[in-house]
This record gives sequence, C-alpha cells and structure tokens, in this order.
Amino acid sequence: MKKYTILTLLAVICLSPLSAWEEEGIASWYGGKFHGRLTANGETFNTHELTAAHKLLPFNSIVTVINKANGRSVTVRINDRGPFVDGRIIDLSYAAAVEIDMIKSGTAPVILQVDNMEILDVRFTIQVGAYRNLENATAMKRKLEANGFSPMATLNNQGVTRIILPDIPEDETFAYANRLRDMGITNILIKQN
Repeated sequence: MKKYTILTLLAVICLSPLSAWEEEGIASWYGGKFHGRLTANGETFNTHELTAAHKLLPFNSIVTVINKANGRSVTVRINDRGPFVDGRIIDLSYAAAVEIDMIKSGTAPVILQVDNMEILDVRFTIQVGAYRNLENATAMKRKLEANGFSPMATLNNQGVTRIILPDIPEDETFAYANRLRDMGITNILIKQN
C-alpha cells in the first residue's frame, strides 16, 4: 500500500471522512474480449456492471473509487483478481471507468476506500507439503498434529496428497509460518482463501 506524505494525509483527512481502509495508486479498466469470460470468483464478467479486479481485497468487497484527476467517484464490487501490470492497484469494468471518466486516458490516479472493515476478514491456507507417497503425507500430518496444528489432507486427481493448514486469520499467518520454521519446515506455500 502506498504511504502518504504528511501533507497528503492531512488533505485527505480534512477533505473526506475517514474510511476503514484506503489505498492510493493507478486504476486501469478492462472489457472487450473479457466480456462473457469467467472472473476469478467464478462469475461471468459483464463489462456493463460496476465491478472490479483487485489483487488482495476479498471477493464481494464494496469499494469506492475516487478519480483524483476530476473528483468523480464510483462504487464497485470486487469479483476478479488483477491488475497484472506493475504500478496498477485496481482494474475497473468498462461501466465503472465511464462513471469516473477515464475511458479515453485508459488509466487514472485514484483513491480506493472500503468503509466496512468486516469485509476485510482475510484468511489464508498454508500448504506444508505435497506428496506422491501416502506414507510421507501421513507422517507429516502426524508431525503437525503432535505440535498442536490441525492439518488437513487433500488428494488431487494426479495422485498428489497435499497437507494443508486451512482457514488461518491474516494476523496469525506470520506466527504459523514461524512455528513451522521452528519445526524445520521452511518450504511452505501460503495462499489467500
């Protein structure tokens, strides 16, 4: 998240009510060939709806996007992941981009605001290992249980058993990773739910 200078922060505080979460950066928009395709949350993308893609915000988060160049704003729902271009923080649907008058420029400097922190209950899954040998997977699961964890085993269609620690609150993820490291388990994969 971009850091504010003291003057910028004071201007934001004086000119607008405080939001529970705020981010500043560059917005872009998408539509055209993506219309009708599936979004990351499994919906069909409709470029005429007020939706957006964000890298981290939970799906269905409601976000106010303010175009800093003209002061226009739009409220969108996060239903996709992206943008995947460095320096951009949100990808708006065509309809949302029209609302804040950024179609012609393609990008715009924006402020994102989320007012309800309850929708930011971000959770993670830690994959501890992936095993073709079931005995190795069972041994890791038992080792984790012996150290106070509640692991789960999942089997994919290629015969790989994954040992995971599911549904970990964001603020506990670092502590989990440290506990695993102390057990000598360092090659983990952390994924947002």
